[in-house]
Amino acid sequence: MDDLDKSFGYQRVGNDERRARIRAVFSAVAPRYDLMNDLMSFGIHRLWKGAMAKRAGEGWRLAVDLAGGTGDVARLLAAPGRRVVVCDPGLEMMNEGRRRGRGLNNGIEWLAGEAERLPFADASVDLLTVAFGLRNATSLTAALAEVRRVLRPGGRFVCLEFSRPLFWLAPFYDLYSFLVIPRLGAAVAREPAAYQYLVESIRRFPDQRGFADMVREAGFGDVRWENVSFGIACLHSGTRADG
Repeated sequence: MDDLDKSFGYQRVGNDERRARIRAVFSAVAPRYDLMNDLMSFGIHRLWKGAMAKRAGEGWRLAVDLAGGTGDVARLLAAPGRRVVVCDPGLEMMNEGRRRGRGLNNGIEWLAGEAERLPFADASVDLLTVAFGLRNATSLTAALAEVRRVLRPGGRFVCLEFSRPLFWLAPFYDLYSFLVIPRLGAAVAREPAAYQYLVESIRRFPDQRGFADMVREAGFGDVRWENVSFGIACLHSGTRADG
């Protein structure tokens, strides 16, 4: 699952082309992205992200929310004495988030950047979160290496990502994913192809144990994972234990 090269109809494409296509997807859906998340998950994604913010813990000063989009996770993390940076390659998504937060002094900053080349110094970040974004990386191995590089020793990594539902739920979830979500994308976001890609990208991401193994192999300690909503999504965490 390292270099994902068969998205968009499972045709083989290079990383640069895949990166451009993914950016086009999120650019197209930016104005209705959060609405679609509410509709697709019946609002449950907000509970998942709340659990993710709690998993982030206390005592940190600088957090990066990677692939932070419109800033919904960043707003949960923001508090006096904290600095939260949304880092996302999609300018349209971040502009949408800025527009919604206009006039609010919430301590959130916005910075363009990609998971495989994070624009932060070595060992400079206390906490890095990412919700539903790593599956769009061209290389999970490179992205995890970058996450570890920018975290300070003892810094925390928390990832929320779609995963594999429990066996009794999987058939119903598959029907919903492949039949309902693209139709919602057509009706609400007017981008059925974009949501077909998103469904396919979920299926291509490693399962719970597989991704936890990748996090360990990237050099993280105290690696844990916890299913939410019977495995539809999963919370992963780990720490950079050494210097």
